[in-house]
Amino acid sequence: MDLATIIGFIGGVGVISFLIHEGGGLERYYSEHAVIVIFGGAVTATLIRFELSAFLSSFPTAIKTVIRGAHSNPRDLITEIAEMAAIVRKSGPVGLDKATPHDPFLAKGVRYVADGFDETFIRETLERERDLNLHRLEMAGKVFRGIGDCAPAFGMIGTLIGMVQMFAEMSDPSKLGTFMAIALLATLYGAVVANFFFLPIADKLTIKFAHDELNQTLVIDGVLSLRASKSPAVIKEMLLAYLPEKHRAELAEAAA
Repeated sequence: MDLATIIGFIGGVGVISFLIHEGGGLERYYSEHAVIVIFGGAVTATLIRFELSAFLSSFPTAIKTVIRGAHSNPRDLITEIAEMAAIVRKSGPVGLDKATPHDPFLAKGVRYVADGFDETFIRETLERERDLNLHRLEMAGKVFRGIGDCAPAFGMIGTLIGMVQMFAEMSDPSKLGTFMAIALLATLYGAVVANFFFLPIADKLTIKFAHDELNQTLVIDGVLSLRASKSPAVIKEMLLAYLPEKHRAELAEAAA
């Protein structure tokens, strides 16, 4: 799992737990009314926005993204592709049979080159896989952001419902505190659920989308260059365009 996710999750749970403990214990912060309003309302509103298949598939995609965490480094990919090019130049595409790239997407492309598939097949297959992967990440991000956007709104709805109940019982002052607590807990649940869980994961999916789009496009260009038997120097120079200027200089110095 990504280290930032671990630190953030543990730290957030610790802060909330400490505040609840200092505020009198968990029993004061539990409300079935708030749970139903927040989770029921946010989930059903999101279901109205998206197809059921997109909603259900977003959770495995998000969990896999959070658990795996780390992304392939573009500089490492460029170096690895250049090494593959050296193998092709020395032994031909067949020499890639024993190559074991660390990135699964690159490994698939290298296998296609080693098996002798033509350029059109390799390009179309890899681009299709990249686009489908990006589509899954994009939809999962939209679903999680949708729930994150709905949760605070339904927290406010729960608060308003609680206040209506409170004003309806003005004749019995002993019940006012209970109804006020229920009303405020709905707002609390909505804020916590949105800002501690759904919106951060939506942002992490957006970051994953950007990384995968860059890395997999880089890999496609690199694999097609391998298929064309271009020299390692030419391939590395071409792929350096995917890096920021600072990182290009660092990679060039490392190669020197």
